[in-house]
Amino acid sequence: MNRRTILGGLFAAATVPALTACASGITSLDNEGATSAGGGSSKGGITIGTANFTENQVLGYLYAAVLEQAGVKVKVRPNLGTREIVIPALRGGDIDLLPEYQGALLNYLDPKATAAEQGAMQNALTLALPSGLQVLPYGTAEDSDAFVVTRETAKKYGLTSLADLAKQNGKLILGAAPEVKKRQVGVVGLKDVYGVEFKEFKSLDSDGPLVKGALKKGDVDVANLFTTDTDIEANDWVVLADPEHLIPSQHIVPLIADRKADDTVRKALARLGNVLTTEQLTELNRQVDKDKKDPEDVANAYAEQHGLAK
Repeated sequence: MNRRTILGGLFAAATVPALTACASGITSLDNEGATSAGGGSSKGGITIGTANFTENQVLGYLYAAVLEQAGVKVKVRPNLGTREIVIPALRGGDIDLLPEYQGALLNYLDPKATAAEQGAMQNALTLALPSGLQVLPYGTAEDSDAFVVTRETAKKYGLTSLADLAKQNGKLILGAAPEVKKRQVGVVGLKDVYGVEFKEFKSLDSDGPLVKGALKKGDVDVANLFTTDTDIEANDWVVLADPEHLIPSQHIVPLIADRKADDTVRKALARLGNVLTTEQLTELNRQVDKDKKDPEDVANAYAEQHGLAK
């Protein structure tokens, strides 16, 4: 979830409108649905970007399906890369909208943030976002990072939680996307919170075939995957518990540029957020990863099946 774009002024303070609770979270709208300073308009169309892993691509096409149903002209630019790439692209106008994850986005913007409950995180995100960007109401579905080992590795080293990894300091190899080496929900946080030190870090991909293949072959002992990945259950892998709550809640949340955040967009994405569940999202991931279906086809079929598009 490479990363050579420099984030100029990423932590610039955002102008924060009054917050209003809603069915699927907290929004930066007032009760009339007015947009932030200066308003926004989707009349010229919206470009949706996605990160470089299956689920985010599926979400991007789901966003496209519901927006098209609402009469918005859309373009999807999938598989762009990590936050270090897509957020500057959003700020720079190359894209207008991103599917994001509450906790991971907040940790990226403000590594010292302590909010853990989804409503509190939504408020914290509103404060942490750079000017020109806003989060819309978060959805029902969520997907968190997970640190996973094979059943054999769990038995060999007595691993049930992230805390157990410290007992094997200097012995185990972690496999993950390159950015995990520098992230709080990664090498940095595992050392700070649990005192974990790995023998080696292998830069692979984000919940993709490289990291999962390495875990299967024993080339890595621990892999960073996502909780909606059906390969975890299929391979009987063990998700290590997180007793100190290093990994925050990860409800899916649209991140959008103010310039495009009008009422049409808000209503369409809120409708999707209220319908899509974690279990359904997991199944959509399976169809792409296991059945080798196209992410756009999978998203469109789901939207039609659930009355979100025709």
